[in-house]
Parts: sequence; structure tokens; C-alpha cells
Amino acid sequence: MKTAPACVLFLSGCAGRQSALDAGGPSALALENLIFLFFAVCGIVFVLVMGVMAWALVRARSETSGSPQTERSMGRVVAGAIVATFIVITFLTAASFYATPSLDRGKANPPTIVVRGQQWWWQFTYLDRDPAKTFQTANELHIPVGTDVRLRLEASDVIHSFWVPNLTGKQDLVPGRENALTLHASKPGIYRGQCAEFCGLQHSHMALLVVADEPGDYARWLEAQRLAAAAPLDGEAAAGKLVFMSKPCAACHSIRGTEASGTTGPDLTHVGSRSTIGAIRPEGLFLRKVRHPRRLCGRRGGDH
Repeated sequence: MKTAPACVLFLSGCAGRQSALDAGGPSALALENLIFLFFAVCGIVFVLVMGVMAWALVRARSETSGSPQTERSMGRVVAGAIVATFIVITFLTAASFYATPSLDRGKANPPTIVVRGQQWWWQFTYLDRDPAKTFQTANELHIPVGTDVRLRLEASDVIHSFWVPNLTGKQDLVPGRENALTLHASKPGIYRGQCAEFCGLQHSHMALLVVADEPGDYARWLEAQRLAAAAPLDGEAAAGKLVFMSKPCAACHSIRGTEASGTTGPDLTHVGSRSTIGAIRPEGLFLRKVRHPRRLCGRRGGDH
């Protein structure tokens, strides 16, 4: 009975919004099935090996070591093990190659979002045929449910790795090279992602949220994000805008509808609509709002 709490604690890692064993899309489901296949095959191999070893130990007591018959039996066992190993490795390799194309599945012309890894934040550029409708956000990626979304993966500085376990596998972002990934969410929800490649001192802070919206909600979100920032309606907000524009913040960040056009840090046009306004802390699986706004422009990358 004492093992029951331990089992429950162990199994708690099989679900949640950052778990490869809780698939929220077809790509993640293919990888989840692959994980269980590997687990089952390796489990069977382990049981067989332990069984043969136990059989050999028991039989060794009743037979004379080094006899011709024993040598022939051992030779057949070793030969059989070699053939079985070749078959198992070939099968698992084929299964792995079969699952890989699911990471880049999708229709001919899906909506495209450029994902650029920075030290240490994520930049998302929502492309549109009309350049005036193209806009940027940071750290929080919105996608429509039931639709393939094409991600163009780029990096500005070092190698990063885009990984949202519930929705897809890992894919690297390499400076000077463009990779691609297809994201598809089968149900609404918020999924947590992480940079899976060590990229510097604040690597553990480089997390992201993928928000899967119903198509209607997603369309409304797009229209709202394309608008310029709202003008201040009271004295306190106007004073805040004055401080922002007169300080170095405006040199690093951009806010559509103002003279702030920096490109070093994240676009802050609709930062208030995001779940967080700054760093994503490494502890736990939940995002937390920054408690000290003065830190927003105190580090490289700005939105930390």
C-alpha cells in the first residue's frame, strides 16, 4: 500500500499542459504512440533477457561446463539474440522514420507564422498577403483550433529549439538557416512550450504559451492585434506614455501608433492582452506576472 502514493506521484507527470504523454494534436499523438511503442518493445526485450539469464543460471547447475552440447546451445542462443537484436532495431528505426513526417504535415497553403528565437524571448510574426495586416507579438502564440499552422523557424543569435510537447516534437532554430514545423491543436486550451536547447544564462526563462482558440475567437483576436495601440484616456496613462517615450525603452521596443520603433526588444503594442508581461520563471509549470515593472527594460531583450 505504501507504493500507491509513489505511483500516483509518478503518473502525475503523464498529463498537463507540458507533457508529451498528453497529446493535443495529431503530431503529438503520433509521437505519443511512438513513445508507447518503444516502451512496450523495450519492456518485452527486458523481460525476455531476464528470463533467458535466469534459465541459464538454473541450467548451469545441472550441466557440465564446456561440454560440446552446451557450447552448441550457447552458440544458437547467441546467434538468435543477434538476429533478434537486428530485427528489433530495424523495426524501431522504421517506426521512428514513419512518425517523423507528422512533424511537418499540413495542407498546401496553411497560415504562416515566423517564429524567431532571441536571447531570451520568442518573437512571433503573423504574416498576411497585405503587409499592413502583418504584426508581431512575443512569448504568447495564438493559433486556431482544427487548422494546420505553418511555423517558419529562425534564430537571430544562437541555436534555440522550439518545443511544445502537447502539440509537436522539437525543432531547432539555427542562425542563417530556416526550418519549418506544422502546429495543429485538436482542442482549445493553453499549452506550455520551452526552448529545449541551452542558449545562454537565461535559457530556463525562455518559455512560451500556445493559446489554441476557437476559429471565431481567433479571428477576433487577429483583428484586435492588428490595431494600433489605444491612445491614453487619462492623465496617469498619458504620463506613463511620456515616461516610456522619453526613456531608452522606446529605442528597444516598438508600439504601433507611436514613435517607438525599436527592434531589439519585443513589440509592446498590446502587451496588456498577454497572459504575462515579462519573464516566465523556471519553477513549476505556471507562468507568473512580473511583480516589478521596473525590470522590464533592465535586461537585454526587454520583455524579461
